[in-house]
Amino acid sequence: MELFRIFVGLVMLGILFSLGSALFHLMTDKGDSKKMVRALTVRVALSVALFLALMGAWALGLIQPLGAGR
Repeated sequence: MELFRIFVGLVMLGILFSLGSALFHLMTDKGDSKKMVRALTVRVALSVALFLALMGAWALGLIQPLGAGR
């Protein structure tokens, strides 16, 4: 369980780093947006991978949803 939390935290940091990298390339590259597009593609891929990992962990019973009514 603790290993999964570390994994989720690292993926979230990767998503934030990729988003910051895209912002940096948006501000500095004039007309050449290939680096920005690549950074945003990495962000989307990491987000999808995180979503699939969370759904897989839920299906395997590794994590439990906590509702507002609990």
